[in-house]
Amino acid sequence: MADQLARLQAALADRYTIERELGRGGMAAVFLARDQKHARPVALKVFGGDVTAELATERFLREIQLAARLAHPHILPLYESGAAEGFLFYVMPYVEGESLRNRLVGGRQLAVEEAVRLACEVADALHYAHEHGVVHRDIKPENILLQGRHAVVADFGIAHAIDVASTSALTRTGFVLGTPAYMSPEQATGERDVDARSDVYSLGCVLYEMLAGEPPFTGPTVQAVIARRFSGRVPSILEKRSGVPAPLAHAVARALAPAPVDRFSTAAAFAAGLTARSAKVEPAAEPSIAVLPFTNLSPDSENEYFSDGITEEVINALAQLPHLRVAARTSSFAFKGKPEDLRLIGERLGVGAVLEGSVRKAGNRLRITAQLINAADGYHLWSERYDREMDDVFAVQDEIARAITERLRITLTAPEAPLVRRGTENLEAYDLYLKGRYFWLRRGDGLQKAIDYFQQAMAADPDFAAPYAGLADAYCILGVYGYMSSTLIAERVREAAERAVALDDRLADGHYSVGLYEAYFGWNLARAEREFLRASELNPRWALPHVWLGELMAALGRRDEALRLARHAQELEPLSPQVHALAGLTFYVAHSSDEALQAAERAVELEATFPASYNALGWVHADRQEYDAAIAAFEKAVTYSGRSPLMVSLLGSTCARAGRAELARDLLLALQERGAGALYSALICWELGEHDRAWVLLERAFEQRNGALWLFAMKRLADEPRWMALLNKYGLGGITGR
Repeated sequence: MADQLARLQAALADRYTIERELGRGGMAAVFLARDQKHARPVALKVFGGDVTAELATERFLREIQLAARLAHPHILPLYESGAAEGFLFYVMPYVEGESLRNRLVGGRQLAVEEAVRLACEVADALHYAHEHGVVHRDIKPENILLQGRHAVVADFGIAHAIDVASTSALTRTGFVLGTPAYMSPEQATGERDVDARSDVYSLGCVLYEMLAGEPPFTGPTVQAVIARRFSGRVPSILEKRSGVPAPLAHAVARALAPAPVDRFSTAAAFAAGLTARSAKVEPAAEPSIAVLPFTNLSPDSENEYFSDGITEEVINALAQLPHLRVAARTSSFAFKGKPEDLRLIGERLGVGAVLEGSVRKAGNRLRITAQLINAADGYHLWSERYDREMDDVFAVQDEIARAITERLRITLTAPEAPLVRRGTENLEAYDLYLKGRYFWLRRGDGLQKAIDYFQQAMAADPDFAAPYAGLADAYCILGVYGYMSSTLIAERVREAAERAVALDDRLADGHYSVGLYEAYFGWNLARAEREFLRASELNPRWALPHVWLGELMAALGRRDEALRLARHAQELEPLSPQVHALAGLTFYVAHSSDEALQAAERAVELEATFPASYNALGWVHADRQEYDAAIAAFEKAVTYSGRSPLMVSLLGSTCARAGRAELARDLLLALQERGAGALYSALICWELGEHDRAWVLLERAFEQRNGALWLFAMKRLADEPRWMALLNKYGLGGITGR
């Protein structure tokens, strides 16, 4: 090696003076050298002769140019690369300090705040590189340098350059495969087209080591380490180190999910999860619980609606208690049918206790079992079995809720008052309502079934308020998405929503439904605000009234309120794709583009077939003029919504903005042939530059009371006097798109 080094020094003598070796790895050696032209110290990395022989030199140097273009505060820049005396080399700044590996020697654990800060800086660098088409593929402590208090990532683009320039299969441990303790499962199996999520996994391993003092998977050999990645559960950070906030532990666990689809989709989303979630840790002294969906053990599998309904009733009852924090329905139901460890569920939802159970319904007989479990250690706190008649269903729900309050030592302000509110004494009406709720939550084709069951429940008990609220919400979706004429829908929504509130003024769902009607059809925005606020007061842990109100505040130019409400909704229901999608739209309208993108991406991660998630993602990308990404998102929204006129319209208008006029006109024609509302054609015509035609259609859309009109058109038309005149004419003068 001494002779080779001498040859290299001679070849580079006019540019660099090699002073000493800094380190050596499986593929390359790093030397401290002096850049003679600029009189500065540099790090010179040189590949061994055997590696160089395996690489096509010109291809390697061409590919490494991608890395040279990266310019970011947390990325170590590339000064130069080349070939000399049979060696390939590249030159970087010399960083005075140490690598993260030096800090972690001996199993040292970093302070939580420092570990999160360094991880976020690395994530920021990764996100920037990924946006420029560069995946690192070898994130490890050795490649994270510490310059002062800050992280600087080295060797960007090198792994890819070696991979594509290799003239044969390089199978040794090194850049091509990554480093076993930190490589993603897909990288370990030899996949070459890994994406950003592979780097997210590797960064998750590094953060795990910063917190726990060792990587998540260890072993005596390379093969053992890789094998454990596929056969073993990732030990929770909480098993290795007490005091790590549970939400932070959840974020790390998600980054280390074996399947890429289950991880954060971007490094930026991972960073947001680390910081935002860490701030949401609740005081340990506050009792908290998640009610998991009760398992349906009935002989008839179609009775699943009933077990889901029982679960919801218990959640709603517990959510009314002021001194108990209850995970929202969407968060709890995210674990339905998934055999997750209850301790992991407790970590992910940030709760101290978990209630699980089962329901068996046969004829008029019920058997309900329930068990309360300490999420920290998995021990049972309480369990009970109830064998009753259907007539006792409300009493059983109340007994379960009361048993939980006793075990968690919750003081009831009114001990004798029932915790479960009986909206009806008619069991047939109650059963039909539960069926309606079940299909309403499934959306799509389930909406019409939901409407049928809600109407049957109303017929069975005309004084039962809840089915009216459900009916209003179902019709509202059909109108906003354009499945049915808004002229026809608006009155149905109004009648059902107003009837729900008239029958039960303390039903949060009813006030929420009135708020939706006024926001989208009635256009009495002051009343919409009052009704959403009332729904939030009656059910303060229900996220939807908050996020819808946030969207309204954003449209009215009350930006700070909008951002606060949307963020609070995300905190209340962190696993709800609907909440994150609506929050994304709120952030978009409120001109908080990065938050909008993170929320929309999170919505997609949570449910990959939910059209509203892609709707939000499309809006954000279009606003950022990232038209290819916007079109791809809206295409999925069109597919998953069953070609909703609203989604087709948004796809068409975005195509027009992107210069794909022919496709936009095809979509416009398809809408006209379907007889879709005027708004949907107007949006495409406006982007095609057919403004006179668009104005005619917009005026007709106002007459039709199209539910999505003021929200979806306002940003593009905010400076148009004719648009403002239309808003004023219909009492919407407070709306602003600026």
